[in-house]
Amino acid sequence: MPPVCYRNRLTDIKKGEIIVLSKHNSHAKISKELHIPRRTISNFLRRYKNRHSPYDLPHSGRSRKTSATFDRWLVQTVLTETRLPFKELKSIVNIPISEQTIQRRLQEEGIRKWRGLKRPLLNDKHAKTRLKWAREHKYWTVEDWAKVAWSDESAIQKDSDTRTVWVWRHQNKAEKYASKNVVGKKRDGGISQMIWGCFVGNKLGPIVFIDGTIRKEEYIAILEQNLLDYIDALTADDIQDIVFQQDNARPHTANVTLKWLKEAAEEHGFTIMEWPPNSPYMNPIENLWSHIKLELHWRYPDTKYLAGSPAVIRQILKRRLLEVWWAIGEDVLNGLVESMPRRVRALLAAKGWYTKY
Repeated sequence: MPPVCYRNRLTDIKKGEIIVLSKHNSHAKISKELHIPRRTISNFLRRYKNRHSPYDLPHSGRSRKTSATFDRWLVQTVLTETRLPFKELKSIVNIPISEQTIQRRLQEEGIRKWRGLKRPLLNDKHAKTRLKWAREHKYWTVEDWAKVAWSDESAIQKDSDTRTVWVWRHQNKAEKYASKNVVGKKRDGGISQMIWGCFVGNKLGPIVFIDGTIRKEEYIAILEQNLLDYIDALTADDIQDIVFQQDNARPHTANVTLKWLKEAAEEHGFTIMEWPPNSPYMNPIENLWSHIKLELHWRYPDTKYLAGSPAVIRQILKRRLLEVWWAIGEDVLNGLVESMPRRVRALLAAKGWYTKY
């Protein structure tokens, strides 16, 4: 008769935590707090309700190849060395178990491989500066953020559709690489149109099309010909104390640019925000670029298939982007401004390091 063994998917401590938390929390919230798959929690609570006991029933089968001590060490190892490939992890483990067994042990703790999040690289100095900025703006209200003139440049590619295409197929290479299941990218999909734009509160600013590389001279010309009239119009509309925001791109922080901005700010009655380094995703206009790309391909699905010379394609992109820009609703802009207190709180909680923004 095969030896009797016991399931060890959840430790007694974990089971106790789930039982206590289940009295006042949803399964999703418990899953997030304890880092355990929601299905595991649902199954355990169902068994607990039926048996009136947190303990698993004995069952026959092969004895477990790893001990509880080993499982804890394995979890600690992967959470410390998060980039270890399975083959290297198996070599470190140095006991005769398969990669599948290692995967199962980690899955029992809600751990699996995820795609690494891409963000601008930060160092200690960047984090300290970002944290300082967050503390300075900790008590800013939505009304305060609604007076910021958010600005930035973006390259909108012909094939810039950010939507993910999902296909139904079996898990095999033949179907994976079948032409009907592959989302093709044309070689000229990288043709792009550079744009500059800005907004204050729910008031859209101008959109400017940039041909070629933007240098400090071109950047100053863009601000002089577009930003100043926009700020003057807002001021005439009784929007006071406007704060101009720009990132730390070289054309933005060149001495000649900063000198021009200082003089323009004094003359037109606005101030300049000191922007933290490597923080593009703290700027809500980044989300506006994503919105524009989605809208462009939703309104004009043929955009990625445009044919012609680069000059012809860019001309079409300009016409379509102009339409998409002026169709942006106030609700979109309000939502972006209202997100700023949350972004600052997230940056404070991360002590200046990476956040979901």
